[in-house]
Amino acid sequence: MEKIFMVMHCPEERKLVYVVYMLVGEASFWWKGAQAMMEARGEVVSWKNFKKVFLEKYFLDSAMYAKEAEFLRLQQGNMSIQEYVVKFEHLARYYSQAILKPGDAGS
Repeated sequence: MEKIFMVMHCPEERKLVYVVYMLVGEASFWWKGAQAMMEARGEVVSWKNFKKVFLEKYFLDSAMYAKEAEFLRLQQGNMSIQEYVVKFEHLARYYSQAILKPGDAGS
């Protein structure tokens, strides 16, 4: 989805609306309940928080840990810089520790 959003120049505040529209069946039913629970807890219902709860629900912890370990072991090796950056960005989303970007607090 992120690739589609990038091509569409989709603003952050519209991403959740588009994704929810694409949900069908069990995933749609799950989201209605998850959204209600988030609102009841006073959590912000946003694209960032949707991704977090969606991954918690549909991406097994063992798979998440495997991707995190792969990220921590990642080396450029024979990959081009572009290939390495693509792999890094793909795996970075599974890393459980915060990755600060330039300009973020603490950097």
